[in-house]
Order: sequence, then structure tokens, then C-alpha cells
Amino acid sequence: MNYELIAFALFAAMTLASAVGVVLMQDPWHSALLLGVALLSVAVHYVMLAAEFVAMMQVLVYVGGVLVLITFAVMLTQRDDADADADEVVQA
Repeated sequence: MNYELIAFALFAAMTLASAVGVVLMQDPWHSALLLGVALLSVAVHYVMLAAEFVAMMQVLVYVGGVLVLITFAVMLTQRDDADADADEVVQA
């Protein structure tokens, strides 16, 4: 039995499922988390191709940098429902 093929198929399915989840999620926080899963599974594909340096750069730059930036942007721009209700009461 070829375990590399099974591992590749498993991570390929995980990459595709999380990429579809990034697009279909309505909550930006969950979408950002699924983007992290997709980027990590792509790094696993690089390891399977014996490109460890590229995999490490994938994790450091994209997962470590870009995803943290997206997380801060989501946290700063997301508005709570309680704040929105309070603003409606004050404006009325």
C-alpha cells in the first residue's frame, strides 16, 4: 500500500475543503482560520515534494505574517451586535 499517495490525497482534500470554506464562510474570522488551514496544508505538500525551505517560508511568511495581519484587520473592523443596537437606540 502506498502511504504517500494516501497522505497526498488526504491533504489535497483538506486543502480543497478549506479553500472552499474560505469563500463560503460568512464570518470573516472563520474564513481567516480556514485560510490558515489551507496555507498549512499547502506547506505539507511542499514537504512531500522535498522542498523543506519553501515549506518553511510558506509557514513563516503566509501563515505567520499575512494571516496575523488579516486577523488584526478583522478584529479592528468587526463590529459587535451589542454596539450596533446601542447606536440605534442613541440615534433614535
